[in-house]
Amino acid sequence: MGDGDAGWRGGAGPAGQEAARNGYWGNDGYSSTASGHGGPGGPGTGEDMSRGRRMPRRMLLAALGGVLVTGTTAAMATVESGHASATSGRRGSAARSPRRHGGTAARHEHARPRAGEAPAKPVFYIDDGPMTVALTIDDGPSPVYTPQILRILREHGVTATFSMVGQNVASFPGIAREVAGAGHAIANHTWSHPNMAVLTPAAMRDQVTRAGDAVHAATGQRPTVFRAPYGAWSPGLLDYCAGQGLTPLDWSVDPRDWARPGVSAIVANILRSTRAGSVILEHDGGGDRSQTVAALKVVVPRLLDEGFRFRVP
Repeated sequence: MGDGDAGWRGGAGPAGQEAARNGYWGNDGYSSTASGHGGPGGPGTGEDMSRGRRMPRRMLLAALGGVLVTGTTAAMATVESGHASATSGRRGSAARSPRRHGGTAARHEHARPRAGEAPAKPVFYIDDGPMTVALTIDDGPSPVYTPQILRILREHGVTATFSMVGQNVASFPGIAREVAGAGHAIANHTWSHPNMAVLTPAAMRDQVTRAGDAVHAATGQRPTVFRAPYGAWSPGLLDYCAGQGLTPLDWSVDPRDWARPGVSAIVANILRSTRAGSVILEHDGGGDRSQTVAALKVVVPRLLDEGFRFRVP
């Protein structure tokens, strides 16, 4: 509750509050009515002059009435000012509030936690300087599509995060090593891509542990980032990530490339939705990803031309 709201609630009583709600504070008619109580039309009428003994009482009552009205008017003005300030403050705040994934304040809410801090929620946006975005590639590695995506990224000097499924890493460890060797980050994307939110705690831990072990066996590195399949998070999963030192990474731009909507649709979605701080979701595994590869050939240079810089969450 702001100062303006407190002033409004404690102002001129129920009637005055109702007037404020209806927008009557400061109305010229209301003000002129109030001033008329102690104005020139008050004392000095023929009736008062003909009643000499009653005149002082009338004058006293008029004077008291004027004081009361003056005090009430001042209180109303104070309330009006406080209410207007509070309303103006709220409107100003609303006008300045950034869009959910467009402004610094919004990104800070979900930004990667500082070292030693346990993330309270998944990371949907990055905060790594102006015009920075993150590109994430999920469900690989794939012997067909991952190398094609690596060539695109190498051509444009872009670094991405590959969220790898443990089973695929175990099947294609050489591809995983190629990704790591090119300087890209590898995120733990579970062993078999289940819905983690419905697993028992033991099964959940097993999915994370086995995938991490597979990545370590293939690359010599252990992931520090975890992405839940389907974006299905639970309090238990977030607590486990915090305990393991894993940053829970989600996304804020989903072009639905996994549904193969067409190259132009994927490109249009990404270019329309991406802004500073966005985490873009794409896929190199889980099926035919030729549309994703073709879209990235267009999207990556376009975003670079628009001034975006790619960072790893």
